Amino acid sequence: MQLDRQDIVLLSILQKDSSQSVGELADTVGMSKSACWRRLQKLEKEGVIRQRVALLDANALNLSLTVYISVRTNQHNDEWAATFQRATELIPGVLEVYRMSGDLDYLIKAVVADMPDYDRLYKQLIKADIYDVSSSFVMETLRHTTCLPL
Repeated sequence: MQLDRQDIVLLSILQKDSSQSVGELADTVGMSKSACWRRLQKLEKEGVIRQRVALLDANALNLSLTVYISVRTNQHNDEWAATFQRATELIPGVLEVYRMSGDLDYLIKAVVADMPDYDRLYKQLIKADIYDVSSSFVMETLRHTTCLPL
């Protein structure tokens, strides 16, 4: 989908604060409320806007330990991959799972409260037929954003 200037301005605003009303957005962009609403509906229909969410503070929820888990497997078939995907969807704290190129097969991002909580996650994860698991714990977050470049 080709975005025009007004689309980009709307999306830039929504990426930072999706709680604004259509009226507030319309005023900021210089559109009527109905035109702004139609534009937002089109962006949603086209899949540019996937959903509107509240971003929660992990530390405030006692989930202060972020971990990246590298997974290697010797199972490279569709059935195992589907089983692994379903298993990761059921593990609390798993935020993101990526199939990777290179030395890793999968990379998982998770948040947990502490090391015993991570150990519970780890024990659930290794129930899948995994060849190797290696974890790296975030010591400090230098930059984190959910805003995509427009």
